[in-house]
Amino acid sequence: MTPELADSPFLRACRRLPVSRTPVWFMRQAGRSLPEYRAVRGEVPMLTACATPELIVEITMQPVRRYGVDAAIFFSDIVVPLKAIGIDLDIKPGVGPVVAEPIRDAAAIETLRPLEPGDVSYVTEAVRALTGELGPTPLIGFAGAPFTLASYLIEGGPSKNHDHTKAMMYGEPRLWHAMMERLTAITLEFLRIQIAAGASAVQLFDSWVGAVAPEDYREFVLPHTSRIFAGLADLDVPRIHFGVGTGELLALLGEAGADVVGVDWRVPLDEAARRVGPGKALQGNLDPATLFAPWEVVERRAGDILARGAKAEGHIFNLGHGVPPGADPDQLARLTDFVHRTSAR
Repeated sequence: MTPELADSPFLRACRRLPVSRTPVWFMRQAGRSLPEYRAVRGEVPMLTACATPELIVEITMQPVRRYGVDAAIFFSDIVVPLKAIGIDLDIKPGVGPVVAEPIRDAAAIETLRPLEPGDVSYVTEAVRALTGELGPTPLIGFAGAPFTLASYLIEGGPSKNHDHTKAMMYGEPRLWHAMMERLTAITLEFLRIQIAAGASAVQLFDSWVGAVAPEDYREFVLPHTSRIFAGLADLDVPRIHFGVGTGELLALLGEAGADVVGVDWRVPLDEAARRVGPGKALQGNLDPATLFAPWEVVERRAGDILARGAKAEGHIFNLGHGVPPGADPDQLARLTDFVHRTSAR
């Protein structure tokens, strides 16, 4: 890592060091909200795009060029490593990941073989190309967390209530932990591959874990998430942990071992800092729906988040979830500039 990259506002904030301005990037900043994304991807299926290095590089770079954000996030999808090990799944437009044969018994769990670097050589190729193009701008690698991956695999696709997932978790704990152990190993390897190729930070997305009560998180999820963060400790890159609807889990998310805890829009950042506890930076947390409001509203709410984020030991400005597909790119560009100007020290 070059000294200029190590000294970037994003990486300094992750490490809770003084910054010249609050860094900003947006989850799902590369995607359908950008006309250049729609133009370059065209009719290419999502999983094909995620396995094509030239497309990965171009799509990852688009929001960096347009918005001037302080970090790029690798263009991929959380089910990419599952597809790479041979799971029969697809991403259906308007639906999300759909698994042909849900995994609900011990025999099916055996199909979750270890991930090897050769399974995702296109990831290594794309990350190496990106780090060359990005220069002093950090690249964030990412993966889906074991609970969220398990839910997709057990339910067969997106789910509101996660009934089958919780039935296994509560009723067949041995089977549940066996599945989580395999998904943990796959996720850890996927992140290590990205770091080895040049990613300078990683984010673990646990999109659905807000469906779990704190005591169940501690028993059924925390040991596996902690193993991932512990398995990255020797690589000396900032580790970010994010989930949706996790207000009651923030202390546990901090306990899992990440350096930065992502906060959705439901908990103010000063309160989130109290719940997470000392020794962590925070990331967040403008409600994505705010982007559809008049600029004066966006400005006021973003300013409030910056003020509350100052109570944290480090703060990376972000949305409380991903950029909505219908968001106006000009609003995001204006928001990036506002955060930079307002927080300049």
